[in-house]
Amino acid sequence: MFHLNLLSLKPYPGLKSSTHVLEEEAVHRHLLRTRIKEMAIQICVKAPHSSAKDANTNCPFCQRVLLTLEEKKLRYVTHPIDLDNKPEWFAEANPNGLLPLISFDGGQWVSNSDVIVEMIEMKHPGTPLVTPPYYAYLGLRIPLKLLAFLKKENDRTRHALLAELMRLEEHLLENGPYVNGGDVTTVDLSLAPKLYHLVKACEHFKNWTIFKEFTEVFNYIELLFERPSFKKTKPLPEDVNDRWEDRKLEVNACQ
Repeated sequence: MFHLNLLSLKPYPGLKSSTHVLEEEAVHRHLLRTRIKEMAIQICVKAPHSSAKDANTNCPFCQRVLLTLEEKKLRYVTHPIDLDNKPEWFAEANPNGLLPLISFDGGQWVSNSDVIVEMIEMKHPGTPLVTPPYYAYLGLRIPLKLLAFLKKENDRTRHALLAELMRLEEHLLENGPYVNGGDVTTVDLSLAPKLYHLVKACEHFKNWTIFKEFTEVFNYIELLFERPSFKKTKPLPEDVNDRWEDRKLEVNACQ
């Protein structure tokens, strides 16, 4: 991966004034930083609740994109966005306020995690992560079933959540260890944040470790959570719990 140490730049030869040298060097470094920033992928994500140094976004849609970039080993610059105090440039670039938001090589900003992941795959086909279409929607309803369960626990909401997990269990039993067999694909990177939220929310709010009932899902989760990309991008448990504290999904802010 390309890396440049800006502090290693040397003053220009032939300049007589030391002040002039410093001024020219400062301008040069600024232009170089700007150019590097334009070359990199820019990704806006929902800012974490925690101010801890190791805090990451608690938005599963944003983490999905970060996981994709990490698995592709792409260089990117992250911009955490406080949705209650949006910077002016963000509001101008993205009037609808949706996250995640991405820009390639200084180009147009694009929202919606599905679209973004497709664009990453198209622009950077190395380390292919494409999921067969017939597997692409596996586990898609887990967050909504979790939301219903957390809002009102009863036999109906519990059964609906368990039914989604059973579908995943049966699929992994036949096709695992990942959704498409031996290699991780985009559907796994979409499911990983959702399952992490499911684990943490059920443990925190319901004192319920549901995955002991699903051996294949449990093994699948361990595989996902041990990947370097997930360890680097996972949110703090308290930030996940804060997200679910109000029992609402930010469907108007993250996709």
